Amino acid sequence: MTALTTPLIEPINAEQQAQVLDKTQATLALAEREYGRQFSAIPVLFDLRGRCSGMYRVRGNERVMRFNPHIFAKYFSDNLATTVPHEVAHYVSDCLYGLSNIRPHGDEWRQIMKVFKADDSRTGDYDLRGIPTRRQRYFDYRCGCQSHRLSSRRHNKLARGEVNYHCRQCGENLSFVAACQVTT
Repeated sequence: MTALTTPLIEPINAEQQAQVLDKTQATLALAEREYGRQFSAIPVLFDLRGRCSGMYRVRGNERVMRFNPHIFAKYFSDNLATTVPHEVAHYVSDCLYGLSNIRPHGDEWRQIMKVFKADDSRTGDYDLRGIPTRRQRYFDYRCGCQSHRLSSRRHNKLARGEVNYHCRQCGENLSFVAACQVTT
């Protein structure tokens, strides 16, 4: 390893994951006392990659909290104190008001963060050296006049039949050629 290479951060261990789960439950219990109602247990995953420490996600009727185990490992105490209440506040605000009725970091969410006595900053400012980043895949497509490179997101939408992309020059639909390199 050269002096310029930053070693990769190892993800949090099982004991630290248990601490995150305990903090999540304790924060939910605080919300239950404050709002006088039960909140269903929510799955907590440690599978988030990239630049985000945490994420509250809703897909259909499925709610889940996801945490980045590498960022948590590098900044464990800070994430335990800020990221966990941040994501729990998103869950609680969704349960109380509905996501479509409020802004993600709006007044309702900020009020919940005050109940948790947590910092209501929207993002952390972390040095992410050594944190594995999400890799973006690209796919080559062709039309009648040129080559096009689409991200995996656009490629997947095409593959599922959700969209059709066409060339701005010739107007022809794009046709898949091959997968390309992975970039960070």
